[in-house]
Amino acid sequence: MNIPEFLQKQHVQFELVTHYDTYDAQHLAQSLHVPGRHVAKTVLLRTGGEGGYVVAVLPATRSVDLARAADVLDVPDAELATEREVQERCPDCETGVLPPFGRLYGMRTLLDDSLLEDESIVFQGNTHHDAIRMKLSDFRHIEDPLVGSFAVTHLPR
Repeated sequence: MNIPEFLQKQHVQFELVTHYDTYDAQHLAQSLHVPGRHVAKTVLLRTGGEGGYVVAVLPATRSVDLARAADVLDVPDAELATEREVQERCPDCETGVLPPFGRLYGMRTLLDDSLLEDESIVFQGNTHHDAIRMKLSDFRHIEDPLVGSFAVTHLPR
């Protein structure tokens, strides 16, 4: 589903920001001149047990701790899904793009609690050149994500 159209149908105010193509959340943050901690990246997780797939939403500056995500989700384990699995579940998006609205695709959404520190959320739309900025409270109202602590700061290499 087209994310801007979806948000319009939900009567939610948002800003559509067009930018040059970016392929990860850190580059999106740079393109928008926004600190990475204010940009949400989305990661598809494949979970054990009856969990299926889950859309994890976290700051661009952090990584998913798979064990912590599994604990928050109350599933035996969690793994990163492949790009092919993302494309199969979100066929209306450009390859490699995963919007933070898991419910639109029949999946649960997990939101890292560190994103609660901001009033707004910025994320990729359906393409590599469109971003959405909206109130975090509106996002939570529409998506009703499970909130927990599962993101860790990137370790220097």
